Amino acid sequence: MKPIFFIAAIALLATAPSRSQPLVDPNKVAPEFREAAEKRRAEQLRQRECALKADLEKVLPRDRTAFLNQCLDTMAAKQ
Repeated sequence: MKPIFFIAAIALLATAPSRSQPLVDPNKVAPEFREAAEKRRAEQLRQRECALKADLEKVLPRDRTAFLNQCLDTMAAKQ
């Protein structure tokens, strides 16, 4: 039984943590794609802000998608 726990512990330590998608940097994009990159970055910032709100309000995982969609719709309506 001990070898199984040992192998499981090594497997957990060997895996790399998953990383979220990095923010788009419009300055590192070709000039013809800069406008699209700026729009994508703005969308990413809105999504991160809504995700932070969901974390602060401790939204359950099953309700998270609906919460994020409502938050993004509310932010779009304000603009």
